Amino acid sequence: MVFGFMEAGMHYEGYCIRPPSEADSILLQVTVGCSHNRCTFCGAYREKRFRIKDDGIITSDIRYAARRMRSQNRLFLMDGDALIIPQPRLLAILDQIAEQLPWVKRVGAYANTKSIHKKSLEELRALQARGLDILYYGVETGDNEVRTAIRKGSSAETCVAMGRKVKEAGILLSVTVLLGIGGREHSSRHARATGEALTAMNPDYVGALTVMLLPGTPLYEAHAQGTFLLPDERGLLGELREMLVHTNLTRGYFFSNHASNYLPIKAKFPGGKEKAIALIDAALAGEIGLKPEWMRAL
Repeated sequence: MVFGFMEAGMHYEGYCIRPPSEADSILLQVTVGCSHNRCTFCGAYREKRFRIKDDGIITSDIRYAARRMRSQNRLFLMDGDALIIPQPRLLAILDQIAEQLPWVKRVGAYANTKSIHKKSLEELRALQARGLDILYYGVETGDNEVRTAIRKGSSAETCVAMGRKVKEAGILLSVTVLLGIGGREHSSRHARATGEALTAMNPDYVGALTVMLLPGTPLYEAHAQGTFLLPDERGLLGELREMLVHTNLTRGYFFSNHASNYLPIKAKFPGGKEKAIALIDAALAGEIGLKPEWMRAL
């Protein structure tokens, strides 16, 4: 989710991006940009050079939130990868949040394979004990060829291992996957491999988004040149179905209710999987209408 306003008193730089589920959270920008910032499909941070914000600015924003945001009991650490902050500084930020905002019940942040790898299991557990309760993890795909093509910077095996590490630390894991990211050529393979990766990782939440081609990104240029072709609506529904068929979670939720998707589903595992697949089948049979193109967005 992207928005561009600046609330008086908070030091926001550029567009601020957070997960849809953090819409009502206090947004505390502790980093600017993304430490990876190479993914071919993402244009969110291309105008930002990654850096950790000054401690004084962060402290000022926490104090402002303490005065003005007492009705919000969740907090999200922006920008793209707050987990990359060195452990002593990140612990200090969490301690300030606990001290100044004692009504906050959950702190969340984005994470990637690099930032999770840099934290030991003991360090992740220490962060959880200080209030970091959920990490949002951009997996995108479980297919190694597709991961290389979109410049994720890690293998599917490493991606799964880092997700399992978050779970072992007792932190809730919310994973994002991308429908269409394998193009038409690799759609089925991407769907199967991603479902298998999700099964191995066993996250608490899965959010499936559909690729949106953003001008200025390498993926957009590949599409313009005809070297990357997105599946059509029916192909994307088939991909979602195939992914669900190969996803087996012991518990948790699988959503496709993001604004980019043609068909919203919500499956609570394990019991809700077959009902979600039946809903997709009904849509493929033309019995359920899809979201019109003009309503789709990031």
